[in-house]
Amino acid sequence: MKKNSDVNVMLKEAGILFAITLIAGLILGFVYELTKEPIRIQEEKAVQEACAQVFESAAQFAELPYEASEELALELAETGVEIGTVFQALGADGSLMGYVVQSTSTEGYGGDIVLYLGVTLDGTLNGISLLEISETPGLGMRAQEVLAPQFRGKQVSQFTYTKTGGSSDSEIDAISGATITTEAVTNAVNGGLKVAEALRQGGADNE
Repeated sequence: MKKNSDVNVMLKEAGILFAITLIAGLILGFVYELTKEPIRIQEEKAVQEACAQVFESAAQFAELPYEASEELALELAETGVEIGTVFQALGADGSLMGYVVQSTSTEGYGGDIVLYLGVTLDGTLNGISLLEISETPGLGMRAQEVLAPQFRGKQVSQFTYTKTGGSSDSEIDAISGATITTEAVTNAVNGGLKVAEALRQGGADNE
């Protein structure tokens, strides 16, 4: 009799646990569906704002299907760089003004650093905008403030960084105490420049 009672208790507890799990799952699913669209809208807004920051003269941005060549992909991978979404920067009349490239460094001090860079058709880097960064407060987190302005308006194929003060357009003065962050940002920018150059020359595998 006691054995049957124990089984009944176990079945009752299992039923309660199942009901709780089912209800929790339904609630989570409901919350997800409820917040999915607002989150998507906010993410798209953040991307559009980042594009506008690096290409202020453009009236609109059109996503461009893009896949780097195998050679370029391997080259970027060696520096921990991954290319994300690529946009055409268009004028009010729809004319092509340049490109906006999403570039990610996987070698930041605190994790991935995601940035956008705008490049005109003559190869000028309008500027960069950091969309995601989790570096050390007071050091690497100053990248937008300290590093970003140094890239603006430069027409070079590749940047390097220095700890002694940049003396040319291609040199970026590193953030004191945040060399890893500086290198990660510089590599991400260089990767984006390579993609923009391939697009400008028509040699990329874009459709």
